Amino acid sequence: MYPFQITSFEQYKETYQESINHPEKFWAAVAENFQWRKKWDNVLNWNFKEPKVEWFSGAKLNITENCIDRHLATMGDKPAIIWEPNNPDERTRTVTYNRLHKRVCQFAQVLKNNGVKKGDRVCIYMGMIPELAYAILGCARIGAIHSVIFGGFSAQSIADRLFDAQAEYIVTCDGAYRGGKDIPLKSVIDDALIGNRTVKKVIVYTRTRTPVSMLKGRDLWWEDEMEYAETQIEKEGVVSFPAEEMDAEDPLFILYTSGSTGKPKGVVHTCAGYMVWTTYTFVNVFQYKPGDLFFCTADIGWITGHSYIVYGPLSAGGTSVMFEGIPTYPDAGRFWDIIDKYKVNILYTAPTAIRSLMGFGLEPLKGKDLSSLKILGTVGEPINEEAWHWYDENIGKKKCPVVDTWWQTETGGILISNLAGITPSKPSWATLPMPGVQLVIVDENGKEVREKDDTGFLKGNLCIKAPWPAIIRTTYGDHDRCRKNYFETYPNLYFTGDGALKDDIGNYRITGRVDDVLNVSGHRIGTAEVENAINMHAGVVESAVVGYPHDLKGQGIYAFVIDNNRHGDEDLTRKDILQTVTRIIGPIAKPDKIQFVKGLPKTRSGKIMRRILRKIAEGDLNNLGDITTLLDPGVVEEIKKGKL
Repeated sequence: MYPFQITSFEQYKETYQESINHPEKFWAAVAENFQWRKKWDNVLNWNFKEPKVEWFSGAKLNITENCIDRHLATMGDKPAIIWEPNNPDERTRTVTYNRLHKRVCQFAQVLKNNGVKKGDRVCIYMGMIPELAYAILGCARIGAIHSVIFGGFSAQSIADRLFDAQAEYIVTCDGAYRGGKDIPLKSVIDDALIGNRTVKKVIVYTRTRTPVSMLKGRDLWWEDEMEYAETQIEKEGVVSFPAEEMDAEDPLFILYTSGSTGKPKGVVHTCAGYMVWTTYTFVNVFQYKPGDLFFCTADIGWITGHSYIVYGPLSAGGTSVMFEGIPTYPDAGRFWDIIDKYKVNILYTAPTAIRSLMGFGLEPLKGKDLSSLKILGTVGEPINEEAWHWYDENIGKKKCPVVDTWWQTETGGILISNLAGITPSKPSWATLPMPGVQLVIVDENGKEVREKDDTGFLKGNLCIKAPWPAIIRTTYGDHDRCRKNYFETYPNLYFTGDGALKDDIGNYRITGRVDDVLNVSGHRIGTAEVENAINMHAGVVESAVVGYPHDLKGQGIYAFVIDNNRHGDEDLTRKDILQTVTRIIGPIAKPDKIQFVKGLPKTRSGKIMRRILRKIAEGDLNNLGDITTLLDPGVVEEIKKGKL
């Protein structure tokens, strides 16, 4: 049991009320359960106009002392991370808290040896291996700001992020395994560094033994650096590297996410509030008990992996299962094999993965013992009822609470979710807000919605009235962008960009994005970013991208493209455009459908009416609304006829 763990529905209601009525007193009490070099002067200072948010200001700490050092005396031999490789025949690794401490200290020394200082930006582009966790925590230990980039991004996407962060250091691998594929990570980094003038060092871990180019003076082998660091910091068998003292509001990491413009934005999270929030939500949502095995299937390249593979579980002294592969390799029973093998207690995965595995039927489940499971969770996108029930019945055997968690890169951790077995669940509803989260549903003018719609729910745009400890602090290098994106749309509110429903007892259901951002398999992709990539293809005159319902991904990408150079071969042009998008962004942003059109529905001022295109992509051809204000209404009929 944890002192701040909620154990009944009544306690949840009391706790929630206390967190709203006395937020500073409430969060000060929670924060007492962490290790501080110096306590805070003020719990909270904030206004949403600038915006400015400070939690635990004046406090000093290092997050790695909370994730590792404070556990060593009582559970140094307990597993911190259990690593399952891509190939089930390869040796697994169990990393105890003692070993994690040793490796993180070593890598901190490696960084110091190579000139990395507090506040420097370190880009990490690695596969899902324990060394990725060592790199992240090693950065945090010396106060360097880490920026992890998902292994599926292209060289151009990496170059954009390196430039924005002005990163001087990169940590990568020769390659990575993902299902049946070998991904040449170092080669992609080399391409991303063409023309780069800021990066000083590239540290390369050997994973796949893929031949790589190593430039003298810039590129270093991880193994050589770690071996030298070990000789420096080992004294009488005790490994220690002093953790840098950090201010509560010092940046911990930058994580890039797609926005409604073409340029990715670097979301900044800071040390203290993020630590408190991820630990608090991890313990309460999943009702984590010491000794439980927690299996989050996310990639650390996304926020879910940061918060619920690394920081949240480790700060709570938990055991995190880290998986290198994909759910369908070498077959569709891989998740169930892992649960059976390690006796996993809590499974946290994406609706896309669940829907994919549903497609294989129940055969892959045969002979797999899932009786160790106590709690199931979903993350990344709203889960449909069919998938919720399949998950509940076939994986949880109707004995495991299903927590449907809603949150974002910008929120740092879970904001809305039932607490497993404590507060009621409702299929496809995220249900109730976490303590400290003050939600409000507003109309397009920012007025609170008080009238129910035809379905009997309050319906509108989801906003938040006050800060929680892990709220985004800024977008790196461009604070005004942070203000415009999240705090300008509705004054004095944080705008989530999502629509929602609210029922009579206060449950929330997320209905999807209401801005120009798509949610594809739980990954946010800006429409402008995809359009920019499509428009770079030589034959494309203009394009417009919208989302549409997709059975597997939740939302698919539908592109309407004006092309002047097709030579009659649409299939070849489609393939060329897909290749262009892959090169510029990465395969995750490839459109599922590309419809060639002669024109786009535009107003007389030249604005593309994506509302109309969205309706067409969804197949709702008879409810397009008023099209008389368009420059050329006839374009719409042509597009309708050509719908894929």
